[in-house]
Amino acid sequence: MLKVWGRKNSANVQKVMWGIGELKLAHERIDIAGAFGRNREAAYLALNPNGLVPTLEDGDLVLWESNTILRYLAGLHGKGTLEPADPKARARASQWMDWQLSVLGPAIHETFWGLVRTPPEKRDLAAIEASKAKTTAAIKILDAQLARTAYVAGDAFSMGDIPVGIFGYRFHALVPERPPLPNFERWYAALAARPAFRDHILSMPLD
Repeated sequence: MLKVWGRKNSANVQKVMWGIGELKLAHERIDIAGAFGRNREAAYLALNPNGLVPTLEDGDLVLWESNTILRYLAGLHGKGTLEPADPKARARASQWMDWQLSVLGPAIHETFWGLVRTPPEKRDLAAIEASKAKTTAAIKILDAQLARTAYVAGDAFSMGDIPVGIFGYRFHALVPERPPLPNFERWYAALAARPAFRDHILSMPLD
């Protein structure tokens, strides 16, 4: 059985759990990091020397890095569905997963930390506004793609939608004053209707 180490309200853990939910895989998840601590203990560092979450154990295989774990599970259990069968669609899915890491995630970082994890009296409002602007600019890139395709990699939901969708959820929740983004809104509504998204993302408070 798969074992996932990581607290369920971590965005990176949620990538893995959403994928597991889509694939309907038997698993065990262990709370660690954040309020649960234990991620700097020797036993955990032996699995993941970074001390971060998530970590996946699948038999004798230990993997860390959330997008890598998601690609592994999609390739092993979701060929033709979560992992697109077409090589070009598969490459596009992977491209958008990397875009989440390089563009969207860093853009929204100050918004999330400022509004969710910082007391109001200590917030850097200028940094939050700058982050919101960067995130909106990134989402406009996504919106332009979604004007051409139903999902990020094509006309079918894929692993590429999962990392982008989790940070799209944060944008949707934390930037209500966003400009019209009709393609993003249509795509986000489609994601929000998926049972695995409701179970592993919408049911969790931002924390």
